[in-house]
Amino acid sequence: MPLLSVEHASKRFGAVVALDDVSLTVDSGEFFALLGPSGCGKTTLMRLVAGFETPDSGRVTLAGQDLAGAPPHRRPVNMMFQSYALFPHLNVFDNIAFGLRRQGASRVAIQSRVAELLDIVQMQNLGARRIEQLSGGQRQRVALARALAPGPSLLLLDEPLAALDRKLREEMQFQLKDIQRRLKTSFVIVTHDQDEALALADRIAVMRAGKIEQIGSPPEIYERPASRFVAGFVGATNMIEGFVARDDGGWFVAPFGRLKRADCALRDGARAALSLRPEQIVVARDGEGVPGVVEDIAFRGETTQLRIGVAARQALRVSCTNGNRFSLGEPVRLMIAPDAGVLFAEAE
Repeated sequence: MPLLSVEHASKRFGAVVALDDVSLTVDSGEFFALLGPSGCGKTTLMRLVAGFETPDSGRVTLAGQDLAGAPPHRRPVNMMFQSYALFPHLNVFDNIAFGLRRQGASRVAIQSRVAELLDIVQMQNLGARRIEQLSGGQRQRVALARALAPGPSLLLLDEPLAALDRKLREEMQFQLKDIQRRLKTSFVIVTHDQDEALALADRIAVMRAGKIEQIGSPPEIYERPASRFVAGFVGATNMIEGFVARDDGGWFVAPFGRLKRADCALRDGARAALSLRPEQIVVARDGEGVPGVVEDIAFRGETTQLRIGVAARQALRVSCTNGNRFSLGEPVRLMIAPDAGVLFAEAE
């Protein structure tokens, strides 16, 4: 039995359909991500689980128990808000202890639990510090410790790293994942940051317009997207329009030439689009690949991003580790393997 089960949940706000027949499960000890653009319904779904919203239809169960009618404070669920919502008049210790005191925990139990959480979030000596004296990363960890203190079965995180700068956000991703693994608490994170979802989650639900487009592990979502939307939203991709030619096996006919395909199940002549990740293209100075010209070069440290013109008004993004060997205007050849990328029918 999954820990959390959302079954055919729908929710409207006036004429706006926020959720449309959404179903998913979250297992015990799993780190699950709800990923999608603003307005896709991910925050509404999280609020249904927390009890701040009521579904128009469908149901939400936790450990087999239907949560219908249960107010937020009666659910074994806690929520960490994007703003952290820390109490400025309380120090670090008292912020973390707040929920335990509301539960009526003893003084000894509170001391023990808060000390344990301060150790887990690496703030052992900061219990007496005021909130305004903390850095952004420290406040994030206090908010996380406070949310975890009552021992919820499920922790909901509403874009918890959005307020942090890039370097600190990447550091906190590792810490957040480590804390989740140590405590074995199920986490559900809401985010619009694809890199964050790929780095943190065991599984991801990609949402669009109140529906779930795909649920899968990060490699499944990235390498085998179920739709053009998922392919374009999660990570960088080249979306190439063309059609299928079934002569001599299977081919995808792009504006810049014919590409051999190993996954060509579409009918002959069918309009299609090929989603091709920048790192799936091999660039060289010579060979039998697609001819092109280097139009732009962006050095990114461990990789170099190239923009290769391959046809009139058509350019491909290529990611490579040796891109600094090339120069602007240089002719190149692009090699694309028959199993590289994903082919989608035009109807998608």
